[in-house]
Parts: sequence; C-alpha cells; structure tokens
Amino acid sequence: MASALRVQVSPSAFFNENLKPKHPKSNNNLDISVILISNGPGELTTWVKPIAKDLHTKMPLRPFIESASISLNLVLVPCPNATGNEAEAARKWNYFDTIINAKYFWSLLLNPKRHGSWAKKGVVVFLGGDQFWSVLLSARLGYKHITYAEWIARWPQWNDRIAVMSQQVKNQIPKRFHSKCAIVGDLMADLSSISKQETPLPNGQWVALLPGSKKAKLSVGVPFLLEVADRLKNLIPNCKFILPIAPTTSAEQIQYFSSNMNPIAHSYSSSIKKLSTNNTSSSSQKIITNYGTEIHLKEEDEKLNSLSQCSLALTTVGANTAELGALCIPMIVIVPMQHLSVMQAWDGTIGLIARIPIIRKLIGFLLSKWRLRKSRFLAWPNISAQKLIVPEKVGKIIPKDIAKEAAEWLSSPNRLKGQKEDLQNLRGKPGAVKALGNEIQRLIASNIKKSVD
Repeated sequence: MASALRVQVSPSAFFNENLKPKHPKSNNNLDISVILISNGPGELTTWVKPIAKDLHTKMPLRPFIESASISLNLVLVPCPNATGNEAEAARKWNYFDTIINAKYFWSLLLNPKRHGSWAKKGVVVFLGGDQFWSVLLSARLGYKHITYAEWIARWPQWNDRIAVMSQQVKNQIPKRFHSKCAIVGDLMADLSSISKQETPLPNGQWVALLPGSKKAKLSVGVPFLLEVADRLKNLIPNCKFILPIAPTTSAEQIQYFSSNMNPIAHSYSSSIKKLSTNNTSSSSQKIITNYGTEIHLKEEDEKLNSLSQCSLALTTVGANTAELGALCIPMIVIVPMQHLSVMQAWDGTIGLIARIPIIRKLIGFLLSKWRLRKSRFLAWPNISAQKLIVPEKVGKIIPKDIAKEAAEWLSSPNRLKGQKEDLQNLRGKPGAVKALGNEIQRLIASNIKKSVD
C-alpha cells in the first residue's frame, strides 16, 4: 500500500521472550487499534518513541507480537515544522504496525479503509501537532481519545481522558472536566535517563554548540563557536562537543561558514580542517578544527538524545533556548553584536534594532539598557520566568570570554545543578512516560471490557 508502511519484527529484537503470550489467538471481536498522533521530529523522539516502547512492555501488541489482538499505529499530521522524514525515522524503530505519512492525513479522514484495516474499537493518543487533528480522527473512527497537554488542553469536551504536564495546566481546564484529567508529569523530563540507557555518550563533559539554523545566524555563530570550542578545550581537556545539524542545514554548510568564503570567519582564529565521515554510521560524523578539536555532528533524529546528556549548551537566541529549557540543559545564550550588517537578518527584536542605521554603533549598549529598563529577556526560559535564569551575553563579546565563563560553569557542579533545577521548576515532574502509558492502557482495557460485554 503506497500510503502506509507495514513492518513485522521478531520479538527477540526488542524485549524479553517472557513477555510473549504462550498461545495468543486473534479474535476479530476484540481487535483494537491504538493510534499515536504526532507531527515533527522533536515530538517523535521525546514523546512518541518512549510511549510506544512503554506500551510494548505493558501488553502484547502488533507488530511485536504478530498474533496480538491489539495493534500499535502511528499517524503523522500536517505541520509546518515537520521535515518530511518523520515516517522513515519512525519506521526504523519497528514499533508500529502501520505508519501513515502526514501527506495522507486528509485522505485517511475521508476514507480510512484506503490506508489500512482499522478495528471497530480503538484509542487515539495525541502526542504532538494540532490537537484538533486527533479530535477529528477519533470522531471519524469512533475511537476513544486521550490528549497529552504540555501547556494547554484545547478540546476537553471531546476527550475521554486528558493527561497534563502539571497542576498549572489542569487549572486552565474548566472544572467540569477535571474528573477526566490526570497529572502525569513532563515527558521531556524522562528523556535524559532514557537516552543514557539507549544511546549513551562516551564519558566526558559534553558541551553542545548551537549556532542557529539560518544563514544569518550561521555566518556569525559557526566561526564564533568554533573558536570558543578550541579555547574551552584548552582550558578543560576532558571537554567534548556536539553540534546538532538542523533539517535545513548540512555539514557542508557548517564547513562553508567556517571558511574564507564567509567574510566574518576572518575575525576568528578557528576553522574546520577536516570533515570526518563514517559511511556506516551518520552518528560518527565529526568535524576537526585546525587546532585539533573534535566536534561531533548530530542529525535531527538523534539530536535531542545527545543534547539531554550535555552538561552545558552554548547557543544563540531563538527556538534553541526553548528546546534546551524543555530538556533542562544549563545554557549560556550568546549574542555577539559586532557583526551588525549580518544581524539585520536576525529574527525578533535584535533584527529590528539592527536595521536602524543611526544607532548601529551604539546598538549593544542601547539593547542592554533597553533590556534592563524594560525587564526584557531574549532567552525563552527567562521570558517564561520573567527573571534571569540563564545568562544572556549581549554586546561585543569575544570567544575568549565565553570560553572562560563556560569553563567556570563546568568547574562548578553546584552552579550547573542550580540552573538545571530552575529550568526544571518551569516544567513538570519526571515519570510521565509510565504514567501516560498507564492512562492509555486503562482506555484500552475499557474498550476490551465493552467488547466482551
């Protein structure tokens, strides 16, 4: 079938043999389809994958157990932030009986039978995207519906269950729907412990370098952070580095912005000497600077697992700060204002101010004064908390100073722990994977009971 990817796997590929039922027999009257709905690569890695694995440990499911009466499926929904590679990434996990690509979502709503054999009973689980898509699909199939709400539950009246990240999220739901709401915690909070078990990084103090994903940010961020890495490696020899590659970026672009082709690179001493690639594994791809510092490149599907194990991140402003905050990774936010001609293309307040010709020479000073007077912040954790949680370095900053400050943070475990706890306080509690898995299991059980009755 063109629109669906079907996979079959051997039980021994994942879990202990004792999880297999001895003599399972398929009973069409009891067949149930469980559908996880999601959108982009971040949600797939941090929400969908852990939940899918947990469900497979809780009960016999297809495709892990071919003769099971319950199938686990993935439906991807339209999203501007998706890369288009989500279905292929999920297929490699071998957790799903059927995977529906986002481009077939409307076709699925119009004619579900074109995209698989769906059971009469089922559960739709919202795990990313627009919550209304899961409302539509559950109504179309006549399935029960549960939503995981990180910040807000938008359609409580059309949910059988609502699993929320925190008490604050529950408080936003009308009280008449509180009986169907459970506080399960923060799915992101479980990522660090899960990733250390599945894809642990080698020993060392790992630092993430996030120069941005757009040309204007990369032209400044790449040469700046390469020099920071070289200087930091000199201060702390045990320090190791990762650089996540955004879907819109490539290793070749990173090389380009570190080369003489980028005029800004002339202002910095570091460059890329070599791009080392292992053809058998994208995770072994790395760049080596002219000073010998190794920086491991991480693709989108492995980015969050690697980030969650880092001790510190050095990042530009933007969505990176929100993602790091969600992962509770201590960070230093850097905004080097000495390259104003390029920074006119930046997003937000910085880009707007940089476009004013009269004040360009005073921009760093004026931006700092504006932030102090108006209590305005640039990093998302600071904006959310309305106070300074993560340091924001704005102005004519140089790599030497950032490397020195990063070394001070890395040499102070209590200081790192304090920032991590501050970030955690903006989020929910860990343990959400098992708690949400239990909620889904209860809905499945209620479907089985009704079918038997």
